[in-house]
Amino acid sequence: MAKLYFNYSTMNAGKSTVLLQASHNYAERGMETYLLTAQFDTRAGEGRIASRIGIGTAADTFAPHDDLFQKIENRLAQGPCACVFIDEAQFLSKAQVWQLARAVDDLGVPVMCYGLRVDFMGELFPGSAALLALADEMREVRTICHCGKKATMVVRMNGEGRVLTGGEQVQIGGNETYVSLCRRHWREAVEGDDAPLV
Repeated sequence: MAKLYFNYSTMNAGKSTVLLQASHNYAERGMETYLLTAQFDTRAGEGRIASRIGIGTAADTFAPHDDLFQKIENRLAQGPCACVFIDEAQFLSKAQVWQLARAVDDLGVPVMCYGLRVDFMGELFPGSAALLALADEMREVRTICHCGKKATMVVRMNGEGRVLTGGEQVQIGGNETYVSLCRRHWREAVEGDDAPLV
């Protein structure tokens, strides 16, 4: 039975690695998958999902106003597809999450979404909020804070390594921009009045 899955975490937990491994598992058994990632996230190249550990693969892309039900339906018309994988799922719109749910329900294809739960200000991304509401199953991909506790939050830093407490919700970046922290250390960093992050 097809389900909508949401695999969430903070930055640098290995979400893309887990996605690529899961897709590879299908391929090893002779089954095809359909991979999608956010069009504007070109850190690994346009239309590419890549992990910090060096593995990657080509993917189709989604833009903010794309109809993902239609994209999946078009892909299924080309031949069998065992599973749909969505990277950077936090960038989905609420409408797109409903389109994914409809694809699961009406087309019978499992959809596995991977993304951030909250932004650097501790707020839910719209796509993540919709997935938390609609997903059949949710799984946390864990990473750790510098103190060894589970990291659930992320801070954004400027070029001098100072924590930013304002700005646009979306800013593409990696280790040079974001640090994952436990809630306690996130609070200390954010409330630290622009203190350098140690």
